[in-house]
Amino acid sequence: MKKRTQTEFQLPSARLLRQAPRLQVTDSLTTPSTPAVKNDRAEKPESEHFNQPTTLDRAFNKFFGLLVGFGLGLPHNYLLQVRGRKSGRVYSTPVDVLSRDGKRYLVAPRGYTHWVRNAIASGTVSLKKGRRSEEFGIRMLSDDEKPEILKSYLDRYKLTVQRYFPVPPGSPTEAFRPLAGQYPVFELIPRR
Repeated sequence: MKKRTQTEFQLPSARLLRQAPRLQVTDSLTTPSTPAVKNDRAEKPESEHFNQPTTLDRAFNKFFGLLVGFGLGLPHNYLLQVRGRKSGRVYSTPVDVLSRDGKRYLVAPRGYTHWVRNAIASGTVSLKKGRRSEEFGIRMLSDDEKPEILKSYLDRYKLTVQRYFPVPPGSPTEAFRPLAGQYPVFELIPRR
């Protein structure tokens, strides 16, 4: 084995470093040729609209959800339970369930909320009221199917959901057609 001397590990002299060509990077930093990371959130389509709840809304939902969980509330009030798409944890929120023509529907007046995204990912939701809990499969309605349901939902629950709709209760069905993409609607399919 050859013994290494101290001169083999010496750093270049200062004179050599001054003579080396310098790299100019200012042009490439100010005008990148391609983005390093695509930002999907910046290009969020209108169909994924989400009306963020205020602190007061969150507090009220927690309190009202507690009451509905104990079995209180009107016949259409339920506690929606859905498994988180990332955490696997069960999340709950109070909802108004619309019954129409023998079918039951869930409407998300705030848009594509977390419970909506979780429901789409899992394909199932549970409705709880008091001690009774029922599991449902879900079918997301197409935009063509939504206007009639949205009209019925707004007409029936106008006191609690009017603030989420830009049209007044009693509006014709056609007024809901341009808004259909902003509001996810699910048909609830009972599990046996």
